[in-house]
Amino acid sequence: MFNRKRFICFLLAALMIISLAACGKGNDTTKSSGSEQASGQEQKTDADTSKTDDKDKTEGETSGSKTAEPARLTGKLSLIELDDRDPSFLRGVRIVGNSVGTSEDINGKASSLTDVRCIFIMNEWIDFYPDTDAEYYLRVWVIKHRDDQEYYNTCKFSDLMPGFASYCDLHYPSDAEDPSDYTWGSFYLNPDSAEAGYYDFVFTYEGKAIAVLQTRFYNEGELEGKTGAELEALMHE
Repeated sequence: MFNRKRFICFLLAALMIISLAACGKGNDTTKSSGSEQASGQEQKTDADTSKTDDKDKTEGETSGSKTAEPARLTGKLSLIELDDRDPSFLRGVRIVGNSVGTSEDINGKASSLTDVRCIFIMNEWIDFYPDTDAEYYLRVWVIKHRDDQEYYNTCKFSDLMPGFASYCDLHYPSDAEDPSDYTWGSFYLNPDSAEAGYYDFVFTYEGKAIAVLQTRFYNEGELEGKTGAELEALMHE
């Protein structure tokens, strides 16, 4: 005989079991979702930290390159060997300025490859006396000093090149009464268009670099009162 009361109790018990099972599954899903979200946040944080570290490293390297110290002055010409050009025809050079030094010290140096005047002041006229068999196609480019000197081996020289400040054409003074004592070319560095600091004198022949001399230009007045010995010391700092 069918017992309605017992059937209703059984049905209610079954519904309660199903409800509890569904509730437990929902909690597991929520817990799983929360764990995945937390894991994603940790991964994002690690990625952001890595990105920040990389950025700091890059900025540090960039900052370091900007503050790199220039090479020390030596007064030596660095000759550049080229496959189609022998730089040995430039046997030396004598450089004289009209504002600093005397013929008894840095302005009295003989033509040389290893002991060349390399310090000047802004607005000082600078004369060149090269020892060479060439009479034309020589030029001195004045460029802000570069640490990567190999750049000059293949660069195309023009007044649009980075760091360009001035240039001076050198010609044999054949019309002078005494060519051996007459300048091949002169120039000065104008403080209105350039600033004091380290520069490269790049000697070129037929448009190709054959030698480089690192120099330094001081502001007017900075070398005033310096003795010959002090000027010599600055040339080998």
